[in-house]
Amino acid sequence: MLKSGGVDVRVRAGLAGLAAVVALAGCGGLEARTGADTGTSSSSSKSDKIDVGEARKKLGKLEVKGRAPRTGFERDKFGPAWADVDRNGCDTRNDILKRDLRDEKFKAGTHDCIVLSGVLDDPYSGKTIQFKRGQDTSTDVQIDHLVPLSDAWQKGAQQWTAAKRKEFANDPLNLLAVDGPLNGQKSDSDAATWLPPRKAYRCAYIARQIEVKAKYGVWVTSGEKDAMQGILSSC
Repeated sequence: MLKSGGVDVRVRAGLAGLAAVVALAGCGGLEARTGADTGTSSSSSKSDKIDVGEARKKLGKLEVKGRAPRTGFERDKFGPAWADVDRNGCDTRNDILKRDLRDEKFKAGTHDCIVLSGVLDDPYSGKTIQFKRGQDTSTDVQIDHLVPLSDAWQKGAQQWTAAKRKEFANDPLNLLAVDGPLNGQKSDSDAATWLPPRKAYRCAYIARQIEVKAKYGVWVTSGEKDAMQGILSSC
């Protein structure tokens, strides 16, 4: 969810700069790594350097409202799954796999687009997962929407244009390659009801959710805001 050559370089550079890198007073900065706690990290860690103070400010500006009914939600309301919105020749799923995996191998003749295999240092669990494309193995690694589509639907997206919903569903800022079973466990939960079991990633997880919600104007519930503040207070 990339072409070779100059396009690939530009895309990788753009993805790496999604989150701001700002030193924290008294802390010398906080880098929330996506790899296992043993020291490995995936390429997506480049975009997971966070400014806790900025995250708190943005959280404070998010609208707090109750969750609207889920009525009318369908996946296709956010456009076809994994569209090629950046028109680089690859769908979004393969773009994100290429960004977040290491040691990737690609299908011949696809200009390094279709990822056949690779290694994921899973940010949610800290496990190292061997990804292999196939009917029975592809779901071992899934692409998570940090802010789930259903959650967004119940917190403002019902009122969006179809174009905005499609952009949201394919925005690399809101996407992360993760352990498949954990992604299924999370489902459409917000921060009040689900957090990554790997505590070392929770600061980055919450900061990314806040960044996404601020960018698109998705509101939070009071319980969700409390949970986010609780995580940020420990960062």
